[in-house]
Amino acid sequence: MSGIEHVLNPPRTSFGSTATDSARFAVIALIAFLTLVDLFAAQAILPALVAKFEVSRAAMGFAVNASTFGMAVAGLGVAFFGRRIDRRNGIWISLALLSIPTAALAFTDDLSIFATLRVVQGLCMSVAFTLTMAYLSEHFSPAQASGALAAYVTGNVASNFFGRIVSAAVAGLGGLEINFLTFAALNLAGALLVWLALKKTSKMMQTSEDGSFNMRRWTYHFADTELRRAFAIGFLILFTFIGTFTYVNFQLVALGLSPMTLSLVYLVFLPSMLTTPLAGNLSGRVGAKLGIISTLGLAVVGLAALLSVSLPLVLAGLALVAVGTFLAQAITTGLVGRRAVTDKAGASGIYLASYYTGGLAGSLALGQVYDHVGWPACVGVLVAALFAAIVLAFPIGSAPVPSQR
Repeated sequence: MSGIEHVLNPPRTSFGSTATDSARFAVIALIAFLTLVDLFAAQAILPALVAKFEVSRAAMGFAVNASTFGMAVAGLGVAFFGRRIDRRNGIWISLALLSIPTAALAFTDDLSIFATLRVVQGLCMSVAFTLTMAYLSEHFSPAQASGALAAYVTGNVASNFFGRIVSAAVAGLGGLEINFLTFAALNLAGALLVWLALKKTSKMMQTSEDGSFNMRRWTYHFADTELRRAFAIGFLILFTFIGTFTYVNFQLVALGLSPMTLSLVYLVFLPSMLTTPLAGNLSGRVGAKLGIISTLGLAVVGLAALLSVSLPLVLAGLALVAVGTFLAQAITTGLVGRRAVTDKAGASGIYLASYYTGGLAGSLALGQVYDHVGWPACVGVLVAALFAAIVLAFPIGSAPVPSQR
């Protein structure tokens, strides 16, 4: 076992030294970062892509966020058919394959091909994401798993932050082609890290006693009122997040920001990197219902600030939107895991599919609103989406768990 593999694959009893734990979680966070770094990075260069492809902002926004469709499809696919996939091989191969559509984005001038490549990127990212979550759940003790998952979520938040900054900076310095080739190199780096850090593992946990897929188990998830609410809340969270951070770029450009300066705007994700790991503590103290309501309320305040023409106030609003939505997403994800008595992988797959479908819907709907009505109307739609999510959260905690015999 290599040194880095030894760090990431501890005994399932207790943590080692603080230094070893820190190194282990740093590797986990880095894997998460390299897995999802492509997902939202292209949002930072949306104005440049609109100019290159000479299409509407709505059309380009939909193409850029088409990766979320791939994420949704692959999330369900792995939950259905991935029980026999070796985690390590599945993750590193997915990340290696991810470099192919990423590099191909540098050489296309056709919008439909661009959108198709983004879907393929989403498929690869989602497979790696889902298998890594399974790996962490299976190879850490319950006490270790919470810290490992927190590290993974933190890495995901970092990918939103640094991915956008790197994309805007590289595109500003070297152009769009160099930007996509740079991200293809990051994909290969992620594959290499997984190859070195993760040991060969057994097949995925089975979703039924005989190892076959049991569709009846999935019907229980939809019979559970609280899980249905959680699926809908997830949809609305990413609807709001993508709708905000895709089209706010045009407002920032209108406020006089250059493409290079635009990259610095994504420093607004820094507070999220500090607050997201606290989601578990927040939910434990006040409960999932109040946790979701309060964090989404914070995001609503942030959205209101986006109507300002003051750049500092807009940046503060973006920071609040990021903090609120990331916290709400982490709390809702935990709720799904606790609520699903059996077939947790199936429940997680449904939730992720709903979550990423919301992102695709947000990019499409908000693009049309922006092009035909304007930014204030976009903010109104986003606020309405979060209020709907808050209303859905109010009954959480009152419904009994359906029998799953």
